[in-house]
Amino acid sequence: MSSGSYKKEKEEESLERSGIEYLLRLNKKHSQLFQADALNREQYRALHPTEIGAMKCMDGRIHLPVITKTPLGIIQSWRNIGGRFNLGWYGYQASVWDWIHYSMSRGRNCLIIITDHYSRGSKHRGCRGFDYDEKAAQSFCRGLREQFDHVFGSNIIYTIQCSVETDEEALVFRSKDNGHFLNLAVFGGSVDDLRKELRDLYPDMPNTTLGDLLHLAIGNISHIVEIRKAKRSVAEAEHKEFILAIGRGYDWLHEINTALIVGPFDDNIAGVIKAAANIIKSNLDNGKISSHRGAVLMSSASFRESGPNQRLAEEKAKYLARMGLDVIRSKVPELLPHLHILTATMNMETRGLNVLDRSDSRS
Repeated sequence: MSSGSYKKEKEEESLERSGIEYLLRLNKKHSQLFQADALNREQYRALHPTEIGAMKCMDGRIHLPVITKTPLGIIQSWRNIGGRFNLGWYGYQASVWDWIHYSMSRGRNCLIIITDHYSRGSKHRGCRGFDYDEKAAQSFCRGLREQFDHVFGSNIIYTIQCSVETDEEALVFRSKDNGHFLNLAVFGGSVDDLRKELRDLYPDMPNTTLGDLLHLAIGNISHIVEIRKAKRSVAEAEHKEFILAIGRGYDWLHEINTALIVGPFDDNIAGVIKAAANIIKSNLDNGKISSHRGAVLMSSASFRESGPNQRLAEEKAKYLARMGLDVIRSKVPELLPHLHILTATMNMETRGLNVLDRSDSRS
């Protein structure tokens, strides 16, 4: 190996150890891909007239665009620990209603997917947010789906419950009576058979929405095949997150087991941040995180237009950063010596980060 190649390799290794540089390089890569994919998004929206929203756990493994082979920017995500939400939460209610109103104003149906997740291979690769209790997670998601149905009905806005089996990243669609399900990991029929199975699960789903759900299912089956061919190590499916990301605008951050994403909706957001910080501290204690890399507290707020909209996002990101650090200082102070901090806004038109502040030294 030449001295130049060796130096470059060591520089890349050093960057890999820095959590903030890792994030910035990852975002730059995905921002470029997002912008290059603009035509695919435009074509997808023309062919699939359903707006899709997903309620998900903060676990970074649950990334529906990747596991359904859907272009970034199509599926709108809301994240919280365990996928816990309540339409009574003011901020969450306002965010969901703005999205629904936007969709309806453009004559597009809405599909809301409420997800839980589990591992078929090990209970402890499942959802920490529900203390690995799969039945409790499914019960909560069923209650949230019923809340959506009560508020919005199921004509234009159709809500379904879906589990994600994270070992193979397979979707398991569940019927509204919770008595039937369709596990795509074991489905072996034709596309027509798949459409019939979905129709049997959701007999009152509008045809256009069913067609777009079918497309997601086909994408997931293809993804499962790829996961199996890759023969991914079981260790890759274990919790080893080192990033605590607070706010919105993280659909680019979908590397497996990298980040715990806390949406700014929960009335008890301090408790959620504490829970996420404890998970990362546990990962450090168990040697799942490199001591050279440490942990990252990141805050982000999204904007689409320059001017007041962007400046409001900046104030929100700064506020979330202060709040996150205050919670860690008071509730999980053992994490502070390992912590780096990144505060940024997300330009939703480019999916590029605008860095407002960063601290590479340990707090």
